[in-house]
Amino acid sequence: MTSIVIAITGASAIQLGERSIQLLLQNNKSVDLILSKGAYEVAKSERNINIPVDPKSQEDFWRNKLSVESGKLTCYRWNDHSASIASGSHRTKGMVIVPCSMGTLGRIASGFSLDLIERCADVHLKEKRPLIICPRESPFNLIHIENIKRLSLAGALIVPPIPAWYTNPKTIEDIIDFIVVRLFDSLGENLEGIKRWVGPNK
Repeated sequence: MTSIVIAITGASAIQLGERSIQLLLQNNKSVDLILSKGAYEVAKSERNINIPVDPKSQEDFWRNKLSVESGKLTCYRWNDHSASIASGSHRTKGMVIVPCSMGTLGRIASGFSLDLIERCADVHLKEKRPLIICPRESPFNLIHIENIKRLSLAGALIVPPIPAWYTNPKTIEDIIDFIVVRLFDSLGENLEGIKRWVGPNK
């Protein structure tokens, strides 16, 4: 089963990454998961959750938290440069960085890999595999825009987490689901178990 790499960085809105993991596993997908060092701190401050760093303990943590037994989940330490996904020889269907901090985005745009997330993104660009980046920042300054442009020209797809109001969302979960659906539509994944907008109510 060809995996999808999910990376969660230290940007706000870790809920988008959580929901992405949950939906992929519920749809029996294979997920390679990396959290940046900063993501653990954001999870603690925004969600009041302590995510284990140890890969096996983290796999058990996500299974329990997201109440999902299906699919395949493999977790990696942010500094594990010997991981299989750090090599182009490891086949994947694509990589999604959600949410993506502007620091991570800038280093990827510069070809400067400090951790496994940035190295894995570099691999996806050089192998011309799908790389989807969900930048979580506002407003963008000119440096952000130039870095986004460089990544777009290099083959990455930039999908900001922008909600839509034509869906008449009633809860935060509705907004999260809309954003996550758009992310994985961009990867060609038709995820089941999620409400999709099918047109205006008449």
